Amino acid sequence: MARKASVERAAAKIGGFATSKKNITVQYQGHDRSEVSILDAVKNDALSHGINDSDIEQIDIYIKPEEHNIYYVINEEFNGRVDF
Repeated sequence: MARKASVERAAAKIGGFATSKKNITVQYQGHDRSEVSILDAVKNDALSHGINDSDIEQIDIYIKPEEHNIYYVINEEFNGRVDF
């Protein structure tokens, strides 16, 4: 029992999936968009529409590469779109 607890504590300190660095890239018909570039595009578009960065509490993003669009909803109120 002590061994199992030691292993669990060590895993919690080291990390695992939850704390690992992640890179997400969407590829479609020769186009690549990384998670970072998608989030930057959404943020810049929202800010250009007068949304304050400090007011953003939730962002839902819908990637539709077949339409070459990325749709987003901020705080379940503001809808926007950026190019894929």
